[in-house]
Amino acid sequence: MVENATTASNFLKAISHEGRLMILCHLVSGEKSVTELEDLLSARQAAVSQQLSRLRLEGLVVPRREGKAIYYRLADDRPKRILEVVYELFCADEDEDGAA
Repeated sequence: MVENATTASNFLKAISHEGRLMILCHLVSGEKSVTELEDLLSARQAAVSQQLSRLRLEGLVVPRREGKAIYYRLADDRPKRILEVVYELFCADEDEDGAA
């Protein structure tokens, strides 16, 4: 149980950063290049790469190189499942309020 708690704690720490959380949100819809993520986040390449490095270290994203471009995708379904709950708790009401 202690090992699982440590793994869960590291996972939650990794997604607790706003930039990393936004990257994961964008990757839920599918693989993206570093350049695409820079544009989506309106962030510099160095900042995006730093956050991707942390997500990769935690095993949450997987890189793929195609020529000079590097693409990232979610490593498994865990981030997507957590983000669905986060969306439901923090964003769904805004969508409903905006539609009313």
